[in-house]
Amino acid sequence: MSARVLVVDDIWPNIKMLEAHLRTQYYDVLTAGSGAEALEKAKAESPDIVLLDIMMPGMDGFETCQRLKADPALSHIPVVMVTALTDPQDKVRGLEVGADDFLSKPIDKVALMARVRSLVRLKMSLDEWRVRENAASQLGVVAEAANVMSEPVEGARILIIEDKEFEMKKIGQTLRGDSAIVITASGGTDALELAGVHAFDLIIVSLNLSGEDGLRLCSLLRSSERTRSVPLVMVGSEADMPRIAQGLEIGAHDYILRPLDMSELRARVRTQIRRKRFQDRLRSTYEISLSLALTDALTGLYNRRYLEVHLGKLLEKNRAAKKSLAVLMMDIDHFKKVNDTQGHDVGDEVLKVFAQRLQENLRSFDLVARMGGEEFVAILPDVTEARAHAVAERLRRAVAEEPVPCSVPEGTLPITTSIGGAFIDGEGAEEADTLEAIKRADANLYKAKQAGRNCSVFEDYGKLDPADFPATGREGLA
Repeated sequence: MSARVLVVDDIWPNIKMLEAHLRTQYYDVLTAGSGAEALEKAKAESPDIVLLDIMMPGMDGFETCQRLKADPALSHIPVVMVTALTDPQDKVRGLEVGADDFLSKPIDKVALMARVRSLVRLKMSLDEWRVRENAASQLGVVAEAANVMSEPVEGARILIIEDKEFEMKKIGQTLRGDSAIVITASGGTDALELAGVHAFDLIIVSLNLSGEDGLRLCSLLRSSERTRSVPLVMVGSEADMPRIAQGLEIGAHDYILRPLDMSELRARVRTQIRRKRFQDRLRSTYEISLSLALTDALTGLYNRRYLEVHLGKLLEKNRAAKKSLAVLMMDIDHFKKVNDTQGHDVGDEVLKVFAQRLQENLRSFDLVARMGGEEFVAILPDVTEARAHAVAERLRRAVAEEPVPCSVPEGTLPITTSIGGAFIDGEGAEEADTLEAIKRADANLYKAKQAGRNCSVFEDYGKLDPADFPATGREGLA
């Protein structure tokens, strides 16, 4: 997963050390030597995460973070404070002004990389909802999004999974100070049952449960549809850091180390509650407001009107961040024959199943829309050209390899799709606009039709060979 990291420190050797760590993992690194320069770079370069030193002359890290988080255009960018300060009060102060984490020097490379990857994943998901709401705002459907830091923290429903009675009570008492509704479980079985009944805003999981693996429990909570989007905060000891890094990799949002500082716990919980409520609000406002205006009534996909606005905003964002995306234009082969021989009701059934298969085989932050008739478009942000090829073939297979269940005497109808792809490079296609991107993909769709249908064609590459893309599970899309 590519990302742009802004490293802020007034001491050049510190910058070079962090830069070296990050570049070994193929991150794009930006640097700033002061708080003022960091704010300028954040506005101009759209980083995905900020690593921020505290002890800087003039504007220190606390003030820099506070200003970042006060700007609605920047408040969603994760901030990790990296400092030699060890006073617990400094850590709490950093978290309270909006930092997502606080790492002490000397830096643990494993912890740093796990934290960066985790926060970048969270930001990518939030970015997609912000882009979609921004597109809706352009159409006058919803109001502008508020600042993440303005979200309330009171009244959250929190599940604590801990078998140490004293610690469970202490955590619960602390969180009830924000009027939280606290529910407790002493083990994984009870926790999973509670998660199936209640909708939680946050789950706190001890990694040191007696007789069971707390990390495995995190994995189960992450994989469950009901709790997939609920923030997970792990509780462990210094010796658990390798496992904590694993937890961040599988989708946990944050962690806190024993012995617990209750002020730090409260600050970390508030950060997660704000972020979840901000994203929930974006999602619900967006979905309700756009359901009629910008979606296709038959398939439930976005319509052409929304696609064009969304793609335009995404291209603009990607030019600023120098990221790439792919546009896939697809249609159902010989669909007119389906309508002419089987009737429009069967044609509608085919369109619905086709749309469903596209959605099931794309990432949550990809976008698929119905252009009209049997034409569909998928937008794949932040992909390599090779990944775009693999996804196109995956979609083609998902359509062709299983006949569509519908109201015909045989019960199913075999269909195939042709796909045309255009790859928009963040560095090399500065002037690409919405109409050009769609036109380029459409031209390759035409070539796929000419090549015999049921195939994928990309510009500057030609027809893809299915043998080069063995079938994989959904994890291949990550």
